[in-house]
Amino acid sequence: MPLPLDQRAEFGKQVVRTLAGQLTVEFGKGFNHINLWLFVRFATVFEDVEIVYAVRKLFSWTHFRQFLALEDDLKRRFYMEMCRIEGWSTRQLEERIDSMLYERTALSRKPEELIGQELQKIEQSGAVTEDFVFRDPYILDFLDLKDTYSEKDLETAILADLQRFILEFGADFAFMARQKRIVIDGKDYKMDLLFYHRRLRRLVVIDLKMRNFKPKDKAQMELYLRWLEKYEQVEGENEPIGLILCAGKSEEHIELLMLDHGNIRVTQYLTELPPKAVLQAKLHTAIERARSQEMAKNIKKEA
Repeated sequence: MPLPLDQRAEFGKQVVRTLAGQLTVEFGKGFNHINLWLFVRFATVFEDVEIVYAVRKLFSWTHFRQFLALEDDLKRRFYMEMCRIEGWSTRQLEERIDSMLYERTALSRKPEELIGQELQKIEQSGAVTEDFVFRDPYILDFLDLKDTYSEKDLETAILADLQRFILEFGADFAFMARQKRIVIDGKDYKMDLLFYHRRLRRLVVIDLKMRNFKPKDKAQMELYLRWLEKYEQVEGENEPIGLILCAGKSEEHIELLMLDHGNIRVTQYLTELPPKAVLQAKLHTAIERARSQEMAKNIKKEA
């Protein structure tokens, strides 16, 4: 007669502890019972030997321990790809997981089937998409801004700590210009920050707003993008993309202005990292809303 489930679990634990004791005597501390359970989980998660062979030189065992702690397969694959592409240390990986980087990407807000398809393309070709690259919100707690600051202060703080800014945005961003002056019909305009993203092969203009997003911000960004497309875009590059980085935004405005699937992104920035539970709740709500909207669109198409 088979043992009850709880007794089988206890029996399994005892077997692992006994085996760990024997292996530790023979091979050392690396074979304690905690690591043995990790070895079992590793074999369960990474069943494909070819995948293990391909990644074993890229990551340390400490990297793998952090990957194994992630229960969600899609999330794990996302962090593995980010780690591979950007060469994160184990400390950087831990920081990105703690800041809920995956949940802050547009990728996480797609249906699971589409997330899997996009990750598969990245794994096979290394080609990333905007949904993989851009985040919402951005965490700019490292800027050490005081309670009262201006857009110029924000811009200056970003440039003073450009390395950490790019770490938050992604390693493929290359800084090009600050307050880039353009002239249209004799009138001067200035783009706050101009970057180039290597893998997307796109110019990325960032417009900083101390306030909440307003509809007029879209028109301003469209003007910048059309100018860049006409005068700065070179052969082989994709269309420029605009990032409006603001203190807050209305999701209904974003939806009605159709900014959720275009070349203009509206994202919030946070100068302080909120408690994890607060950030988790906020992102969970955003993910559920985005997936519900996607489902409604699909139903409308099929009707």
